[in-house]
Amino acid sequence: MSVVAFPSQPSPATLPGTAGMTTATAVERFLDSLTAATTRAGYTETLTRLATVTGPEHPVAALTPEHYAAVMDRWKAAAGATWNRHLSALTSFTVWTQRQELLATNPARRLERRKTARRGDRAIPRTRLETLFTNGAHAFRERVLWRLLYDTAARAEEILTLNVEDLDLEFRRARVASKGGAIEYVHWATPTARLLPRLLAGRTSGPVFLADRRAATSGRRAPAAADICPVTGRGRLSYPRAEYLFKTASAELDPHRQGWTLHQLRHSALQHLAQAGRTAPELQAKSRHQHLASLGRYVRLGEETSARITADADPIRRRRPR
Repeated sequence: MSVVAFPSQPSPATLPGTAGMTTATAVERFLDSLTAATTRAGYTETLTRLATVTGPEHPVAALTPEHYAAVMDRWKAAAGATWNRHLSALTSFTVWTQRQELLATNPARRLERRKTARRGDRAIPRTRLETLFTNGAHAFRERVLWRLLYDTAARAEEILTLNVEDLDLEFRRARVASKGGAIEYVHWATPTARLLPRLLAGRTSGPVFLADRRAATSGRRAPAAADICPVTGRGRLSYPRAEYLFKTASAELDPHRQGWTLHQLRHSALQHLAQAGRTAPELQAKSRHQHLASLGRYVRLGEETSARITADADPIRRRRPR
């Protein structure tokens, strides 16, 4: 029996298109290739760190597991879901570079996904949410963002990537690019409708939620033109910054003093609607999940329902007047 030898894997130096291609350039091209703004925003933090770890002149063909390990070291103490999210960004980038014949190896091969812990009730009590939304000690921009996230039950990436042109103030809705790039609408209620015009202050284009400082006009930190306000010159508020501000502000109300996440606003909105008796199809319309089964973790009635049932069944409770 004859044995046919498979050709050996080509070295990175022989792959077409690798000459002069740096990791930083490959990261830019990969992010530009993503059509879904939410995906691009989610991957940017991880891959920007990769470009920083390797340096501006490092060839993408020479990426190693050590480089990826250095990137993930930042999140070694994070929750499993956070670790997996950043690892997914690296994995997607690796697959893209291999398809472009820029990389012959898999630098992510030594990294493993982590098990995510089952979480209990993640909904934030309504009274504490209202305290956050109305506390003047917090910046107006943050309070509008939090209220909008809760009103729409939208993903944080969807709201942070909104431009003024996406808003339909008359019908209290906004056009968002959801997972997979589909164009959908989210809707808000009166509290948000009263706040948004004040936040926009007459602006008619550019990002809805702006960073505190003017954006860099050149260099590696310069954002895309679509992420700069043409009136103020400020860039788009980033997800990490918005998350940090919310966790910091909510820590004083969190019994565990850890603060809550922006995603918990979406979770809270859907769970509060479920507690109010909304049906699964109604919740699906609000959340825009493709499958009803995906709503399971949101509609499990949690702590508030448990407390109400316990109080109603208390044998020592005051008798209701007849």
